[in-house]
Amino acid sequence: MLDTVKLRKDFKIYENNPNMVYLDTNATALKPSCVLDKMNEYYNNYGVNIHRGVYNLSYVATEEYDVARTKVKDFINAKRSEEVIFVRNCSEALNLIALTYGEQLLNEGDAIISSELEHHSSVLPWQVLAKKKNLDLRYIELTKDGRITVDAFKKVLDSKVKVVALNYYSNVMGYLTPLKEITKLAHEIGAIVIVDGAQAVAHVKVDVLDLDCDFFAFSGHKMMGPTGIGVLYGKYKLLKKISPLYYGGDMNEEVDKYSVEVKDAPWGFETGTPAIAEVIGLGKAIDYINSIGFDAIHEHTFKLYNYTMEKLNKIKGITIYNINPELPIISFNINDVHPHDAATIFDEAGVCLRAGHHCAQLLTKWLKVTGTLRGSFYIYNDYHDCDVFVQKVKDAVEFFEKFN
Repeated sequence: MLDTVKLRKDFKIYENNPNMVYLDTNATALKPSCVLDKMNEYYNNYGVNIHRGVYNLSYVATEEYDVARTKVKDFINAKRSEEVIFVRNCSEALNLIALTYGEQLLNEGDAIISSELEHHSSVLPWQVLAKKKNLDLRYIELTKDGRITVDAFKKVLDSKVKVVALNYYSNVMGYLTPLKEITKLAHEIGAIVIVDGAQAVAHVKVDVLDLDCDFFAFSGHKMMGPTGIGVLYGKYKLLKKISPLYYGGDMNEEVDKYSVEVKDAPWGFETGTPAIAEVIGLGKAIDYINSIGFDAIHEHTFKLYNYTMEKLNKIKGITIYNINPELPIISFNINDVHPHDAATIFDEAGVCLRAGHHCAQLLTKWLKVTGTLRGSFYIYNDYHDCDVFVQKVKDAVEFFEKFN
């Protein structure tokens, strides 16, 4: 187990909220001081624009920015830094692919495969594009437990499929998608695979070369990095095929009155002044995760998860929806109680849980519920957090039983 007493000193939010039980990491992770300090270092010491100035401060800022891109490349094991495009968040990254690759290269009658497990960002761009271009949007049938299987994927796969858009891990269920097998099958019929990796990057070592996915998207804020920064990885040969969505400063080589020569990726997709401090902060978050290690993260979070589940399984009056997840997520409800109502009981005790449909309404409808409560564990959680959480579950059950 990680030493959470020592580790929490890295997170000043605990100084200001000493009784907080934060169990909402898979919505947004807390930020260590080293990330915030690195961003302040940029603003205080060399807070100027990049790729433009010929003076030393601009050179330093550019160097820090470019180093962060290299850190991202290494973090996900991309072949080259030019395959890493900085955007605002995972949602923008996933929309960018639909609005470029999908808009420019898909034709009427082409098919897209997705699933009811998806975050809205993974499926809605394709839903809108399918209506606009008369594309065939297909959904993989989930198992009775709510999982994606290779066999179910095969049933909706044929030569008309051009795009497969799926999550790496479900943000509600914590289930792992069998991406390597799916990607292999998709590539055999000439389809590309787009991965929503937002839930993966804080918990597992991502290897885009091993997955062989064509595009991979994630956000900095879910991996202890800043808000307002996301990443789109794309295979370079595919990035060369598509035109940018936005045009403006610093993304062009030559501009004439009636034409523009666009820079190669990634710069052609990054117009205007970027989120410089946020990119540099993301690089520091990667350093922090690497200093802890994914093995230690997995061991710590699943000890907490297993400890909590052992106690929750003894409580009557609750329903847990995800069985043996690959991420330490618990999605549950107090029986016959709306999750928003139940969440007030937890909030009164300083327990931070997500309540609602988690930007995944297709899944909550598949579950036949209006929403769920969702708790998730990370490196700064400890057994005390688990005990408080379990006690508040008991309190919520007892409280609402009075009204039933």
